[in-house]
Amino acid sequence: MAKSKTLFQCSECGGQLPKWQGQCPHCNAWNTLLETVAVPPSRRSLAGSRSEIRALSSVEAGDVPRIATGITEFDRVLGGGFVPGEVVLLGGDPGIGKSTLLLQATAALGAARRTLYVSGEESVEQVALRAHRLGLINAPVELLAEVQLEAILAALEKTRPEVVVIDSIQTMYTETLSSAPGSVAQVRECAARFTRFAKERGMVLVLIGHVTKEGAIAGPRVLEHIVDAVLYFEGDAHSSYRLIRAMKNRFGAANELGVFGMTEHGLKGVANPSALFLSRHAQPVPGTAVMATVEGSRPLLVEIQALVDPVTAGMMPRRLAVGVDPQRLALLLAVLHRHGGTQIGSFDVFINVVGGVRIDEPAADLAVLMAVYSSYKNKALESKLTVFGEVGLAGEIRPVQRGQERIREAAKLGFKKILVPDLNKPKRPADGIEIIGVSRIEEALSLLAGR
Repeated sequence: MAKSKTLFQCSECGGQLPKWQGQCPHCNAWNTLLETVAVPPSRRSLAGSRSEIRALSSVEAGDVPRIATGITEFDRVLGGGFVPGEVVLLGGDPGIGKSTLLLQATAALGAARRTLYVSGEESVEQVALRAHRLGLINAPVELLAEVQLEAILAALEKTRPEVVVIDSIQTMYTETLSSAPGSVAQVRECAARFTRFAKERGMVLVLIGHVTKEGAIAGPRVLEHIVDAVLYFEGDAHSSYRLIRAMKNRFGAANELGVFGMTEHGLKGVANPSALFLSRHAQPVPGTAVMATVEGSRPLLVEIQALVDPVTAGMMPRRLAVGVDPQRLALLLAVLHRHGGTQIGSFDVFINVVGGVRIDEPAADLAVLMAVYSSYKNKALESKLTVFGEVGLAGEIRPVQRGQERIREAAKLGFKKILVPDLNKPKRPADGIEIIGVSRIEEALSLLAGR
């Protein structure tokens, strides 16, 4: 088969050149020319002839049945399971458990649907060894060790599986491009052709992606745009717990969170993840505050820890945040200084979220400030108190979304008091928990100062 003609296209202006150059002559941008496949005019016209304009009212949009994997936490992140024709990109650090999770998922699906696991990094014998360790050696899963795109597509056309796993997209290559596997052009072209093939035939396609040292999925950014869902596998290599977060999902809620525990028999879902993110203290400890957060559709309680320590003579004060935005921390410390009357400029401030979870919502503001103030005053908050609320630059405490769900989660786990924005306070008292509404940061800090 003759190789397709390639050209180099600028990622900034779209200009095309027959050969690579360091600088694009069209827009003068440097290092923006990427190798791509030149589409013949005949193919463009043929593709255009199949297009059809339809009125929105004539399109029937019904509920599509989900394909559940049986792994509860994984199905939660997906929005209830796979959708036929869906393309999912799963990224994560090496050894985090991506291949293990998808091998478990395909083994569970194989009982009712034809599944194919394509390995570009391991031989079929190595995949079988992992399956043996997981107790899945007799699972009805078909294996294929191949890295050439055309050979894989031919195998898919012949066997017509319903669920396909590609492990990993960075190892795949097509003969139409001369660049090495893993290059930007190869990853983009292979992902695009896999996606078109899967959607035309209604099969579920899961792509495993490597991540860079910055934590982003390796390859072109367009890789995340062409797929239907982008999932990130997170977790500390020294911990047995793993988190899956949906960063994008066309068929479910974004920012949904799934929690797993790594065991000798594979990944197991954690039924009560709030217990994972809470430390166990015999007595109340200064510098800790429990926050009620919401991840996707799930309310969670997490513990935020703060350490405020005097700066060593001659050193600059340090600000370190793990699990929350460091820029947000600097903003909150300024609010604490201006409206809380706390001189904290000569102290180091360290923030950590227990369990390795990352909180991006502003509802964590009040809990962070309460933990910092508790450490600064060396006074502990009540042991059965939880907090949530956004803090504004003027010192006001703003309401947050889904306050009732946060309150119910705190009451379910045995907390007796909850500190909330005044506008989130329900009109009727809740059973088993005292709800304290505050509208200013001064009111919240006075609760601790009065202890």
